[in-house]
Amino acid sequence: MDVQEVLGLWWTVPAGLAVLGYGCSLAGVTRAQRAVWATARIVEVRRPAHGDSRKPGIQVTVAFQDPATGQEFTLPNAGRHGDPVHEAWLGREFPVRYPRGRPERFHLMTDVFGERGGLVGPSCAVVLLLLGLVIQATVTWGYPWALLGFGGLLTAAMLLSRDLGLMRARAALLASAVAVPGQVVAVTKDVETDGEGTTFVCHEPVVAFTTREGTRVTALCREGIPDPGRSLGRDLTIHYAPADAAVFTPDPDHDRRDRAKTVALVVASLLTGIAAVVAGVVTL
Repeated sequence: MDVQEVLGLWWTVPAGLAVLGYGCSLAGVTRAQRAVWATARIVEVRRPAHGDSRKPGIQVTVAFQDPATGQEFTLPNAGRHGDPVHEAWLGREFPVRYPRGRPERFHLMTDVFGERGGLVGPSCAVVLLLLGLVIQATVTWGYPWALLGFGGLLTAAMLLSRDLGLMRARAALLASAVAVPGQVVAVTKDVETDGEGTTFVCHEPVVAFTTREGTRVTALCREGIPDPGRSLGRDLTIHYAPADAAVFTPDPDHDRRDRAKTVALVVASLLTGIAAVVAGVVTL
């Protein structure tokens, strides 16, 4: 079996998975579509201890009602049921889904983009399929098709990216930010290893602040605090969006620079993709 035959077999697998996934979605039989969906609210917040891992997020207990029976369930999240919660306060709401009759297996979501229709899996399969097609075209017809294929994929990815929209939404929310006092109440610690085998320690402060409406917020703060490993007990000024306390920053200037870097990266990637497509067309 030569290289082209191997590549042909490789990309047929994601093609089959994509067809199967979209077919199940159209038939309404994906796991997400068969699940029970409800709105959960936080009824208890447990602050991470100093030195704990950041990976489980803020551990919370949530309460939600079964839409069919009205029965209410109160269950701990503890970072093991879906997405970790990075900003928590009593009464905050999240969508949850669970298998019918199995509320203890609930899955909490901080973002439902593509989830309700069960399209995340087949969409990933489509990406793998396109990559396979581009790789096979490159092996078969040469580097101009690599420029066309990978440039086209990069351009499409940047045009479909949610990053610019998320950055604009964050900027709009923080435009009316309110400043309140806050404090670093714990610092999480994780020992990680990069691809070259180098071990390093990652610290992420846990901040607490109270909004002007009296809501007590506990949150992991990934950016904007210098020397995070030594920040325990440090007093801060927190700038939060009145419309959504989950959008906050201890350093507005750092937040603006970070948003600008994200926008610049997306624009540069888009221009790179377009340039690759043009170069591929010229060299065909």
